[in-house]
Amino acid sequence: MRTNDRLRAARLDRGWLSQEKAAEEISTAGRLALGDPYFTVSVRTYRRWESDRPGWPRPDTAAALRAAFGLGPEHLGFTPPPGHPTRLRHAEEGSSMERRSFLAAGSVAALGMVSPADLRPRDIDPALVGYFYQQLGGHYAADMMLGPRDLIGTVTEQYRLISDLTRAAGGTVREELIQVGVTYAALAGWLHQDAGLWDSTAYWHGIAQMDAQMLGNADLTAYILSNMARLRSDLGDGRAAVDLCGQGLSERHRLSPRIRVNLMHQQAHGHSLLGERTAVDRLLDEASAVVDAADPAVPWGGVHHNAYFFEVQRATCYGRMGLHEEALCIWDRINADMPPAARRDTGVYLARQAAAYAATGEPEHAVTLAAESAGIAAQTRSARHRKELDTLRESMSRWRNDPIGGRLVQALKPLADGNP
Repeated sequence: MRTNDRLRAARLDRGWLSQEKAAEEISTAGRLALGDPYFTVSVRTYRRWESDRPGWPRPDTAAALRAAFGLGPEHLGFTPPPGHPTRLRHAEEGSSMERRSFLAAGSVAALGMVSPADLRPRDIDPALVGYFYQQLGGHYAADMMLGPRDLIGTVTEQYRLISDLTRAAGGTVREELIQVGVTYAALAGWLHQDAGLWDSTAYWHGIAQMDAQMLGNADLTAYILSNMARLRSDLGDGRAAVDLCGQGLSERHRLSPRIRVNLMHQQAHGHSLLGERTAVDRLLDEASAVVDAADPAVPWGGVHHNAYFFEVQRATCYGRMGLHEEALCIWDRINADMPPAARRDTGVYLARQAAAYAATGEPEHAVTLAAESAGIAAQTRSARHRKELDTLRESMSRWRNDPIGGRLVQALKPLADGNP
């Protein structure tokens, strides 16, 4: 029997394994978004939506779907009626080039124009703030498993919804919605960065910075500076990364331990690009001493309590500085015990470990790790991951005409076979 595969995939992405669970969650999201304590989606209705003829939902139901999934009905497999403007707006993704354009344009679609009706005051349930933070945690987890491209549309659409609610809210609820909006804009920036969409990455950082400045919140503003520094490091501009983090740390007395940790470890990456090992070690040691004071209840910014976080930063910095033997010792420890949920990061770390093996004259180990890493990269479609494997390919160029060179080509074959 044919089904609405888009809605089914979105349900499973949320971790809702049954249709009954999906109906319950959409009902909850709808009651919050609509301010209607009696709004309900029945299991029978939801089952019809996952059929091959889901029709087009009523406006209130469409709002509930948008709140629950962060996507409009047109992105969930529903069929717009003839003449509906959605048919004109979404001549969807007919080629890979159109798909890339859709991803890059997500920021514009998420903001849109503001109509006078958007500014009309409404009673916004404060529980929505907690709901969006709950969703944010799910996005962080999904990013680790799926990579960026499957999440960009969802996160940018949810930012648009948060912005709409913010304009209608007042008082404390408005401030809290602005704050959660900053975290969504920051995540959108990261997803675009991981997908290699540099221009839209910078755009989202600008949106996050503008929203943070509306609140005058020192932590949020410094958090965005640390994200901008991460972008600069990925682009190879170590000096800019150091300066951006230095600007944030200039007011460290106003910052929480969590944000000081973010700034210090990002500044360490900037110093590694400049070859300054003493500064790298000092900053990572200071950050690891501060992290235990970070409040784990704050749902954004990364607490970094896991045992391997600072070792990852150190090994990455050492690899950049050519300290391959020291980096390799750390990567061997880390990759022996990575959690299954950190799939995308595991692939990146395996590529860095392989590069260290190649640099220390052990190409056989490098090729074995490269094959595992390339398989993950083909699935997550992370541009940053592919860049690590390109670096590995370059570091093994001296074996290009040897049998080991042919094995490397075969190991990296999933990258050529997978989607861009």
